[in-house]
Amino acid sequence: MTTALLVLAGVLLLVLAVVFLLRRRFLLSGLGAVTMWLRVPGSPRWSVGVAWYGGDALLWYRALSLSVRPQHRLGRSEFRVTAQRRAGRDDLALPEDVVVLSCSTAEGPRDLAMDPSTVTGFLSWVESAPPVR
Repeated sequence: MTTALLVLAGVLLLVLAVVFLLRRRFLLSGLGAVTMWLRVPGSPRWSVGVAWYGGDALLWYRALSLSVRPQHRLGRSEFRVTAQRRAGRDDLALPEDVVVLSCSTAEGPRDLAMDPSTVTGFLSWVESAPPVR
């Protein structure tokens, strides 16, 4: 009986791992999909995830999750980058070479961090938003 339970638990863990890896691969395969860290105001913690930006919104999915729904949806028309800086001593969870963007959104301020190679494309997407009426 215990052997059957152990085998069942092992199979369940294997299935969860495969689903997790397939989800991540699917998220990163889309056009405009990048690895991005997000920090909400008042929190010292950075969360790593996959962001899709295109059309009229940035959709951010937590990396360590099985959810197929984005945890944050930031509309491009209300999105403004207010400051840009390199990761510093207060950003221990971030790789050294990332760029941190302080942003104002309709949901409130957010900090986004991404690789330097991603910043130019992302800023172009933000700046090309149609004017707000």
